[in-house]
Amino acid sequence: MKTPGSRTIVLDAMGGDRAPEAPVAAAASLSRTTDLRILLVGDRSRIEPLLGRSAADPERIELVDATSAVAMDEDPRASLERTDSSIAVAVGILAKGEADALVSAGNTGATLLHVGRAVRRIPGIRRTALAAVHPTLPRPHNEDPFALLLDVGANLTCTPEDLLQFALMGSAYASRISKVTRPTVGLLNIGEEAGKGDECLRRAHELLRTAPGIHFAGNVEGRAVPLGVVDVVVCPGLLGNVVLKLLESQGEILEAFVRRTLSKRLDWRVGARLLQGAIDRITRSFDYASYGGAPILGFERIVIKAHGRSHPRALENAVKVAAKAVRDDVCGAIASAAAALEAR
Repeated sequence: MKTPGSRTIVLDAMGGDRAPEAPVAAAASLSRTTDLRILLVGDRSRIEPLLGRSAADPERIELVDATSAVAMDEDPRASLERTDSSIAVAVGILAKGEADALVSAGNTGATLLHVGRAVRRIPGIRRTALAAVHPTLPRPHNEDPFALLLDVGANLTCTPEDLLQFALMGSAYASRISKVTRPTVGLLNIGEEAGKGDECLRRAHELLRTAPGIHFAGNVEGRAVPLGVVDVVVCPGLLGNVVLKLLESQGEILEAFVRRTLSKRLDWRVGARLLQGAIDRITRSFDYASYGGAPILGFERIVIKAHGRSHPRALENAVKVAAKAVRDDVCGAIASAAAALEAR
């Protein structure tokens, strides 16, 4: 399947609320605009007609049949029993080395479990982490408008050693993807003082403070996350998931407030027409589609979990991020950081 010298991405065509239409449209667009090879995994009877109407480049897309799909609300553990689902087949392709990376907008739990069962972790990494990129205010040392938050749901509870490894993985990802030489790392806590938080967070603070290769900026409070105080924020998955959901709502809240306020006066409505381009640009900065998806870090292969509501542009960006992570050897950077930590 994999073509020598080219990057091959396996895309779960049946994952997400808009499947298979959105994944197929994304693959078709990518086939026309990039040199990537896309393996579309899903129900052939539904995908082939869509491809036929999409003007896709057939040389860059290969369809792999999968007879079932994991529903968004399906029990993730129950999904492990079905080896014919699109995510199971896609993960199998990745595990066998027939693709360089995997992108899915499907059931998050099922994706994590299938990947965890079939794909090896990087040596030295105890737990993988689901990371999420989120928009921040500009940072003088980092041109990337997004920062990284992990873990956001793969591990509800964590040990101090887990949080240290999350920091290593997040730093490696930010240095390769955002091109930041020394990404700053913050530990999400209830206060900035070193003694804040429970025993786990206090011990994590000490480990992060003394770990080589980590530019630790100390504890950060919740307000620091969207302000872009640091490049990488680490936290237990339960806390990270709550913060992520709050961040995702910011764009919708901002847009609703702006439109409701502008509707109150005629001169404001007239002014809004003149400012519409600026308003659209601001709200787009909160749009998950612009950054594609969340990397699952710690595996020997790149896995990107796209948002369940992803439309074609979001999935296109998720595939491009996956290809960039392969090109820049994010997994290799994490492996080197983990080996250095073990050798300390």
